[in-house]
Amino acid sequence: MATLILDECIGCGACLPECPNQAIFEGEQIYYIQPDRCTECVGFHVEEQCAKVCPVDVCLPNPDVVETEDELLAKARRLHPGKEFGPTSPSRFR
Repeated sequence: MATLILDECIGCGACLPECPNQAIFEGEQIYYIQPDRCTECVGFHVEEQCAKVCPVDVCLPNPDVVETEDELLAKARRLHPGKEFGPTSPSRFR
């Protein structure tokens, strides 16, 4: 599932440079994540980097966008056509 930034976001921007997919954008008051670009860091890290660096813990799984590891890896391949993703790629599923 894509990650969701809650309304309690303080707008610090700590998450922005951490996203390997450039899925995080600055809104008028808070940051938000574009679900079609979010791979939950699957293929890059074993945990979601935005959640790891968020000082107020408002980066959470979005229950409305549930995806499997295979779906997230397929999305990563689409977003990064020059990078190899396979069974040993970092993932929270392992």
